[in-house]
Amino acid sequence: MPLSEHEQRMLEQMERALYAEDPKFASALEGNGLRTYTRRRVYQSVAGFLVGIALLMAGMVAQIIWISVVGFLVMLGCAVLAVTGWRKAPKPGERHGPAARRRRPVRRRRTMMERIEARWQRRRDEQGH
Repeated sequence: MPLSEHEQRMLEQMERALYAEDPKFASALEGNGLRTYTRRRVYQSVAGFLVGIALLMAGMVAQIIWISVVGFLVMLGCAVLAVTGWRKAPKPGERHGPAARRRRPVRRRRTMMERIEARWQRRRDEQGH
């Protein structure tokens, strides 16, 4: 549920007061943890990808197919994790969290039941009930 305008103003005032009172603490809370987490996830995925290549090559050299298949699957999984982690990583200087979400307009999709109920209500209104 989005915040009301009054709640948004109050939150912005609290953020400004926190920055004015203790800017070092406020910048620590700003969210470098998410960027560090995603960066670490990408690095781990790259390392896993290299392990997958090693398994693939070892399976080829030893002529054991299942090791090569496992190596390929490890490579594929790590590549997917690296790409998704890279896309989700916030850009340097980009704000995220509640302050960033507030800037974008929130548009909630109606559920199927809400659409069916709206149609039902329209039909009842058209029929004069």
